Amino acid sequence: MDTSYDPCVFCEVMEGRADASLAYQDDVVIVVMDANPVNPGHALVIPRAHAMGLEDLDEEVGAHMWRVAQRVARGLRRSGLRCEGVNMFLGDGEVAFQKVFHAHVHVFPRFEGDNFVVDADCEPRDRRLLNQEAWVLREAMKAFTQGPSPVMLPHRAPRV
Repeated sequence: MDTSYDPCVFCEVMEGRADASLAYQDDVVIVVMDANPVNPGHALVIPRAHAMGLEDLDEEVGAHMWRVAQRVARGLRRSGLRCEGVNMFLGDGEVAFQKVFHAHVHVFPRFEGDNFVVDADCEPRDRRLLNQEAWVLREAMKAFTQGPSPVMLPHRAPRV
């Protein structure tokens, strides 16, 4: 789906053309309450500069988003809102459940018996395949990481 021409509700919030319940702001990000929350206290950390997804997001802005998200999580635990745990989630692309194509991090409280479910059918992967995938990823990352890729030694579980 081409979303490049869809109006960005988060940019509209930044420009004052859409309502939002502001919890925090600085020069780089804002934190607003999600209008369709998983649970009360569900907040969104949104960069002021538009970036459709992670590929477009400045790394320093991304790092700042996660620092603020951690502070939001700490705040949720101290807020008095029901919060026995916290999830942080970033969907990057439509198949990853991204609904608004402006990068953002969801931070939401969790508690026993809430209705949020993550249902994945994960299977163990053969170490040879994992090592092969690690090599492919390492090679792909060379284009945008500084310095030589470190030599990766196989991790071995300690013998008991």
